[in-house]
Amino acid sequence: MPTLVRKSLGEYRRALVGWTVGLCAFLGMYISIYASMMKDPETFSAQAIAKYPGAFRDLMGGMSDIATGRGYLQAVAYQLLGPLLFTMCAAILGNRAIAGPEEAKTLELTLTLPIDRRRLLLERWAALALGLLAVALVTLAVATGASSAAGMDVPFGSILAAHTGLFLLVLFFGTLTLCVGAAFGRKQVALAVVGVWGVAGYVVETMGRNVDAISWLRWISPVHYYLDGRPLYQGWPYGDYLVLLGATAVLLMTALLAFERRDVGV
Repeated sequence: MPTLVRKSLGEYRRALVGWTVGLCAFLGMYISIYASMMKDPETFSAQAIAKYPGAFRDLMGGMSDIATGRGYLQAVAYQLLGPLLFTMCAAILGNRAIAGPEEAKTLELTLTLPIDRRRLLLERWAALALGLLAVALVTLAVATGASSAAGMDVPFGSILAAHTGLFLLVLFFGTLTLCVGAAFGRKQVALAVVGVWGVAGYVVETMGRNVDAISWLRWISPVHYYLDGRPLYQGWPYGDYLVLLGATAVLLMTALLAFERRDVGV
């Protein structure tokens, strides 16, 4: 493993451990509720739907089948809160790649070493991707084990397909954070861009299905390529996942070009 990748992972270690523990606790706690819910699924389903009427229910994925294993797992783990928390983790790590060190005035020192900017950014991104992959693998194991213990009867292949999409989505947003940080060198700018694109993209995808005026915007939302294929229900949406990978690659190339042409610290 390249030295800079290893060093970056060491810098990310505490954040990675903290977010992994938090995400695992979140998944374990909410998935475990399903077992008690199944004592009276009809009542629970009616209460859940009544709690989130109209547009709010759209944001939660409709919740029409929340009394089923797939429906409940989709709602609590893969629809809103799971992606939101994991994206926050990716954004924080993405900011630590370039913008964070630049604001802390340590990036200029790193650039005095015998390493060019392209290699620096690529190895920082590699550390980001490996860190997010580690979090994804651990949370996949927890989601699989907890859903099995709760009696959800969701095949591992379906959970793997959904979790892979989740990883690709947060890798996109982590790369977006790195890209904006490489272009502007400011953490707040990067977080603002990710926050606006993420929230707007989610609203457009979930509510745009029923609102013609904004439905066309779904195609430029990364969330569309994560949710539209319904991997927990229908398996692997290979085309959608390739779009997410392609968009991430474009962001990485944009970050390389922006970082090479900018005066760091200005």
